[in-house]
Amino acid sequence: MPTVGIDHIAMPTANAERLIAFYKRLGFPINHEEEWRAGKRATFSIQVGESKINVHPEGYTASLRGPTAVPGCTDICFVFEGTVDECRKMLEEAGVNIISGPVPREGGRGRGTVPSLSFYARDPDDNLLEWMIYQATTAKP
Repeated sequence: MPTVGIDHIAMPTANAERLIAFYKRLGFPINHEEEWRAGKRATFSIQVGESKINVHPEGYTASLRGPTAVPGCTDICFVFEGTVDECRKMLEEAGVNIISGPVPREGGRGRGTVPSLSFYARDPDDNLLEWMIYQATTAKP
């Protein structure tokens, strides 16, 4: 059987409360937040479609992890379903500082052949975040 997708990635954080608030403002569901707050779980996750980001809060060390897993080490590209202007509005309304974009990028669809534009920002831990809008060929700067 071939590899068909990504189930999850792991992301350490220096401030779990700040990270939860940031991703909630963007509309991402937080899995196991109540259990984590109650001390019944060591971690929580951010749901992204059928995949998730496992968040490793301050003080948690996974038994298996990358050797340089520290807050700010993650670079994630989200796919936004909508227009470039709708994506910009969503980011601005969530209080996200757009650091670049929209800029043309090659994503994974069609092995990099499907046109797309991306916005870039950073989360509270300084992770690089990208929102890619496929089939976007024009946008207001």
